[in-house]
Amino acid sequence: MAAALVILALLGVWELVVRLGAVDPLLLPPPSDVAKALWTDRGDLGADLGVTVREVLVGLAVAVAAGVAIALAMHLSPLARRALRPLVIGSQAVPVPVIAPLLILVLGFGLAPKVLLVALVCFFPVAINLYDGLRDTDADARKLLRSLDASRWQTLRMLELPSALPATFTGIKIAAAVAVIGAVFAEWSGSDAGLGHALLTANGQLATARAFAATVLLFLLAVALYGAFALLERRVVDWTPRTTPGGS
Repeated sequence: MAAALVILALLGVWELVVRLGAVDPLLLPPPSDVAKALWTDRGDLGADLGVTVREVLVGLAVAVAAGVAIALAMHLSPLARRALRPLVIGSQAVPVPVIAPLLILVLGFGLAPKVLLVALVCFFPVAINLYDGLRDTDADARKLLRSLDASRWQTLRMLELPSALPATFTGIKIAAAVAVIGAVFAEWSGSDAGLGHALLTANGQLATARAFAATVLLFLLAVALYGAFALLERRVVDWTPRTTPGGS
């Protein structure tokens, strides 16, 4: 409720500032014009949203699968940890806007380069959070399982993976929020559809209200993905204590 009130207040100030002439509407359209663009261009924007959603969901699925595999490999094998950890960390220094055109050139204008770029942006928080969660498992619980002659697989399955789920979901929620960025960069590099393409087209035509409308949809997509994984986390990880902002 508080967030909604803050957003409404900001939108009201924004509308007032533009209507009073403090800012050129061509540069910063008022929220009412953005809302009008959302409605009048709903057909094209809806189709573009569908394209971006598909890229994000497939790329996010690939990122989660890759992140889980890499995290498990680093946790279970010291050799894999020494080989993969520098690569995982270094991957975040790769400038996505620079490599995106190269991937488009090699893989074409289809779905593959978009999925790869989304996965590249998203897999790091999944891999690192799962790896840290596996490593931070309670030491006393480990000793107890060892005293019961539990195998390495049994320890992983019964203790380490369940205890790492909260950290894993944190990584997935972060990845879900930033997945939209990877999709937009990919569409900017080469695409004939998607919200990133809609942004480029609208900016080229000086249709700033439509550009802001596409941005609103990107914002809502990121929030919806984060919220969906947060809801899934509450369903799956139901044994961890939760506190309200007041601490009770």
